[in-house]
Amino acid sequence: MLTKLFLLLCIFVTANCYASNKQNKQQTKPKDFQLVWEDNFDNDGSPNPQNWNFEYGFVRNRELQWYQPQNASCANGLLTIEARRQETVNPNYNPLSDNWRFNRENAQYTSACIITKGLQEWPAYGYFEIRAKINVSPGSWPAIWLLGTEQSWPHCGEIDIMEFYRINTIPHLLANAAWGSEINYQARWDEAKIPFAHFTQNDPDWAKKFHTWSMHWDKKQISIYLDNELLNQIDLQQTINPDGGNPFTSDQKFYLLLNLAIGANGGDPTHTEFPIRFEVDYVKVYKETTN
Repeated sequence: MLTKLFLLLCIFVTANCYASNKQNKQQTKPKDFQLVWEDNFDNDGSPNPQNWNFEYGFVRNRELQWYQPQNASCANGLLTIEARRQETVNPNYNPLSDNWRFNRENAQYTSACIITKGLQEWPAYGYFEIRAKINVSPGSWPAIWLLGTEQSWPHCGEIDIMEFYRINTIPHLLANAAWGSEINYQARWDEAKIPFAHFTQNDPDWAKKFHTWSMHWDKKQISIYLDNELLNQIDLQQTINPDGGNPFTSDQKFYLLLNLAIGANGGDPTHTEFPIRFEVDYVKVYKETTN
């Protein structure tokens, strides 16, 4: 009991300190920005193939889900990515493989990750806005993020506009950026990990509602907001790869990913009632019209 009380006190103190540090730092769309791309998901059926590709199978982080296109659909102006408790045979199964993607005979869950790679990509800088509703059940790991198109991860650069997952079983919302280090496939991070209690203490029904995530990206910094509240501000003077390049100020383009992962950092989904859904109302990308 004392341990539980201590954890609750830590969450309360952290959330209130965060609120105090971030107060009065609000954001609306900057002036002199022009809409250059959007998807309002007005077409019923599969996501618009001019905008979205799919990831397939087991992809990253030893997550539990099998990604497949049929778990993403549009209706009534919403994109819905639905995770299901659904057994799927792994066609790449090899019991002798050391690779986790191949030595799992089955997946117990399915979901979807849709990406704009090769279809809609944008150079550095701009303003991105996404309105969405996330599921916060144990096991749920929804994300809104971008990756650079050049070099391998993490030297290509990663921007996490939204991640929801659990740290020591405690739910958090994250706003991050990652870039390369001297060790292959090991990133350097600028992370903000905000306890979910920060949002629910003022609105117990927070998870039942749509919210707006936004990112203002200029030559100096990347600022990530949730409902106009600043979550993280990333200094681009610090985001330097070992080769001296900066993925966030280079000429490369970035593409967007929307996904609902299960397990891994999302926690244990065993007792969660499925299906669970990640719903997206719109995605908008703006670019500055003046120098």
